[in-house]
Amino acid sequence: MTNTADPIYNVSEGMERLRAVMARLRDPETGCPWDIEQNFATISPYTIEEAYEVDDAIRRGDMDDLKGELGDLLFQSVFHARMAEEAGAFDLQDVIRAITDKMIARHPHIFGDQSRDKSADQQTADWEVEKARERARRGETGALDGVAVGLPALMRAEKLQKRAARVGFDWPTTGEVIDKIAEEARELAEARDTLPQEKIAEEVGDLLFAVTNLARHLDVDAETALRGTNEKFLRRFRYIEASLAKGGRTPGQSTLTEMDALWDAAKVAEGNTSGD
Repeated sequence: MTNTADPIYNVSEGMERLRAVMARLRDPETGCPWDIEQNFATISPYTIEEAYEVDDAIRRGDMDDLKGELGDLLFQSVFHARMAEEAGAFDLQDVIRAITDKMIARHPHIFGDQSRDKSADQQTADWEVEKARERARRGETGALDGVAVGLPALMRAEKLQKRAARVGFDWPTTGEVIDKIAEEARELAEARDTLPQEKIAEEVGDLLFAVTNLARHLDVDAETALRGTNEKFLRRFRYIEASLAKGGRTPGQSTLTEMDALWDAAKVAEGNTSGD
């Protein structure tokens, strides 16, 4: 018989119900062996994965899926908070209190005495000022302090560049960024035949960093742009596979010349006759 006094079985409990489920899963005597064995480092990859799955549901416009993915992401926060509580560091209530206090502090035009009559750009600037104060209170005094190491590389590059630009370390014009890309491409071309693999990798990184900088100057999100190109490549390559499959062949049984022609056909089928 279900114990209705147990918050786990009371559907009206909301967050407390989820918190109780997590505590039960981590119980060293009666919990789930897998959940008990986990730690912050082993759970972190799942947290990142769930954030991307939320993003995927948003991009697909699937609200039912989004509901589920947001729940999965919320569970990750509860999982981390539970492990911290077991370690005596903080608990879920501390997490909720901290983010609530932060949002109030970062919106003085809503919760304080500042005027709400300001542009979105001004609000963004004020937000950055408040974040800088928070970093200073944590002892992060460098312009680039606090940019998370675990971010996707393109996203982290853009954030580092934005931070540096705020203190004047930036190319003044887009043309200079394009010149830098050309310079890095030349260095890579020279490195590929004369330098060891680790130096070649470094030069590739320099080129990617410069391209990310160009995207920032053009007000293009590099991560989003590359995702779009990934999807375009996937779509067109599937066209190649489908076309070859009609003749009972696979790409491995074709030639590069034939696949290039099918790639061009895929672009025409999409209504794209430009060079991309």
